[in-house]
Amino acid sequence: MDKKMRIWQGDITTLKVDAIVNAANKSLLGGGGVDGAIHKAAGPELLQATKKLGGAETGEAKITKGYKLPAHFVIHTVGPVYKDGKSGEAQLLEDCYKNALVLAEKHHLETVAFSAISTGVYGYPLTEATKIAVSTIKNRLLDMKSIKEVIFVVFDDSLKEVYEKTFEHLGI
Repeated sequence: MDKKMRIWQGDITTLKVDAIVNAANKSLLGGGGVDGAIHKAAGPELLQATKKLGGAETGEAKITKGYKLPAHFVIHTVGPVYKDGKSGEAQLLEDCYKNALVLAEKHHLETVAFSAISTGVYGYPLTEATKIAVSTIKNRLLDMKSIKEVIFVVFDDSLKEVYEKTFEHLGI
């Protein structure tokens, strides 16, 4: 089976994929940035569903339906707040991507779109976060039986450039 990773610039809430990965906060009840946009686009049913999940710990991933989104599911993962790079942030960020993939595989999903976890208000440096994201997916994708495509969703040209350089550096 051919596995594919690609970069797409635009609004993650408009993608017709099996699942989008939401950079959520620990409550899973919506917030700012991508999290707020996903909750708004999915409608109030998403909030009702996330209330039943009881929150999540940093690095953990949980899944709900996509409701009014074109995506069938939303995988919610809580990224680390960047402190100094020496407080376990890299492993926690890797866990976000790994656990989201495992959850997608468990639900037999084929296409998964990731937002740039922890790079907004959580302050993770873009280059470092992107390297962790892309290398984690690359290293685990071949072990996944159902997942055929992973899309890294970027919202602007500067983030797209960081992903393109990371793809090039990792030989993708």
